Amino acid sequence: MNEEFITFTIGKQKTIALIAHDGKKKELIDWCAENQEILRNHFLCGTGTTARLVAERTGLPVKGYNSGPLGGDQQIGAKIVEGSIDFVIFFSDPLEAQPHDPDVKALLRIAQVYDIPIANNKATADFMIHSTLMNQEYDHKVINFKQNVIDRVNVKFNEKRESAVNNDYCKGID
Repeated sequence: MNEEFITFTIGKQKTIALIAHDGKKKELIDWCAENQEILRNHFLCGTGTTARLVAERTGLPVKGYNSGPLGGDQQIGAKIVEGSIDFVIFFSDPLEAQPHDPDVKALLRIAQVYDIPIANNKATADFMIHSTLMNQEYDHKVINFKQNVIDRVNVKFNEKRESAVNNDYCKGID
């Protein structure tokens, strides 16, 4: 039986990725300080400087990955694919060009593909962490990409086989 979707469960204790562009780091740090009573009940991680600054200024433990431009956004994207990150708080700066913009877009795309909640500003982050879902389990369905690829390969194989059979059949008619 082919399963088109896989159900992932986000536990009561969430793993939250914290990311901020340079022009938004202070805003994210202040937001974390304002919400540290909630955040201390969850696992926090983040890209390089952001993780370090949040930890230093709030006392919250934050696992650091590489800086965004040095692959940190991609590391967090990989953790999303692995099912290790439950949601992302990413205070991005929409008015400043970023040298690693393709990495940022890839991270946002992966979060969408894997149905991961992502906040790009303070208001959305506030709504997310003050949601009733914050302290309970949440099941969400994600496309079963492994099965999806297998199904697509099988369809292509069957199309080619059918085409080959039809071509051989037509050759015998001449």
